[in-house]
Amino acid sequence: MPDHDAAPGADRPLETAESELATRRGPFRAVAFRDPEEGGEHLALVRGPVSGGGPVLARVHSECLTGDVFGATRCECGEQLDAALEAIAAEGRGVLVYMRGHEGRGIGLLAKVRTHILQDEQGLDTVDSATFLGFPVDVRDYRPAARVLRHLGVGAVRLMSNNPDKVAALEAHGVPVAARVPLLAPAHSGNIAYLTAKRDRLGHDLPQLDGGADGAVDGAGAGEAPSGPNGHGGPDGAARATGGRRG
Repeated sequence: MPDHDAAPGADRPLETAESELATRRGPFRAVAFRDPEEGGEHLALVRGPVSGGGPVLARVHSECLTGDVFGATRCECGEQLDAALEAIAAEGRGVLVYMRGHEGRGIGLLAKVRTHILQDEQGLDTVDSATFLGFPVDVRDYRPAARVLRHLGVGAVRLMSNNPDKVAALEAHGVPVAARVPLLAPAHSGNIAYLTAKRDRLGHDLPQLDGGADGAVDGAGAGEAPSGPNGHGGPDGAARATGGRRG
């Protein structure tokens, strides 16, 4: 399948290694890949047949060590990761692309922890704490995710995300997004500042902050809105991100 990126390295095939990965949610096909342009190593977890057929339930998840591994409550990253995997397992068909090197919207772990200090001690939000340190607001590159999705033969996705910019990025790199499936986590005292900044400063669609959804709607992809006026689904059919301990 042709690569839509014209950047150097885009015409080289992905270097991949595949194996079956047994998990508590059942088996996935683990596709590790090295991107030919940016050189990063990432992982796609695949359930069921994803080449051909209708749009595939998918999540492009940015690495967050503190949230994904240690269950930090400052962000909703770990909850979203869990909810996306549960939704893919329940559907029996889907892909989760885990993007390493996206820590702190691409600024790295050390810098991210420094932003936490500014947030705690000076009251800066997730945007201002990064720019205060001289970093751009978001330097994540979604081209590797688009490349691996095309490598897997995915023709279009139903993307689990609250971020319209992620939808636009995938589409710009040749992956049609048939619908956006909200992936909402409950707001609480630990994450309310972060979620509010994501909504107000970064344009994320988070209706649970206004009481429009509680982040605990069953069934990712079950009844999400088809392409609408903006080309993507709304809050119906949101995936469940309950905020409990991961099991």
